[in-house]
Amino acid sequence: MTRIFQPYTINQNSLITLDDNAFNHLIRVLRMKTGESITLFDGSNQITPAVIHEVNKKTVIVKTANSVLDNRESPLNIHLGQVISRGDKMEFTIQKSVELGVNTITPLLSERCGVKLDQERLEKKVQQWQKIVISACEQCGRNIIPSINPVMKLETWCANLTDSLKLNLHPKAEQGINQLPCDNNNISLLIGPEGGLSNEEISMTHQYQFTDILLGPRVLRTETAALTAITALQVRFGDLG
Repeated sequence: MTRIFQPYTINQNSLITLDDNAFNHLIRVLRMKTGESITLFDGSNQITPAVIHEVNKKTVIVKTANSVLDNRESPLNIHLGQVISRGDKMEFTIQKSVELGVNTITPLLSERCGVKLDQERLEKKVQQWQKIVISACEQCGRNIIPSINPVMKLETWCANLTDSLKLNLHPKAEQGINQLPCDNNNISLLIGPEGGLSNEEISMTHQYQFTDILLGPRVLRTETAALTAITALQVRFGDLG
């Protein structure tokens, strides 16, 4: 069943006109016709079955049925702080972390961050990343949209975190995820850049009560590290088994 996100409250048992993105995907890409069924969701953790009622030159109108709760969320609340990686690695990390159940993503700038963009381009990147989040939710079945925060400096992010289990991947850490306590389902996970965090940055994270953790004997690329850590956390505390 084709799933479509709409950024407004979806009225039940009504005729509604979908937005331009939905029109483009359903009609121009998928070539769907009148009478075909789709599923709508609006971020409220509900889904609404619908049938394409009318297709015009630039709009598509659907008839909705009753909405139903469809909870696919993990009991684990993960906030990923990811230092921005180059090329399409950041997009890949965002897409897959959403599939794995991350709730919030904050793109970070650190000493060894290889991405140098001005404020305007960073804001455009955030908008692009939020679209990737929505597309990932449409694909994987999540009905609540994770948020992408504005880009911020690493220390600012660390200083602004509220009560959570704060984790930093470190190749020389003395404990792994299986040794972590199970008394907090709010986790802030820091993933450094391709060159790693500097010694000064690692010391700074300790000042903000971060715990260093080790994933294994091999050094992982930044995008591999993020997804491996999220998966391990979901197996240990969440809904992957």
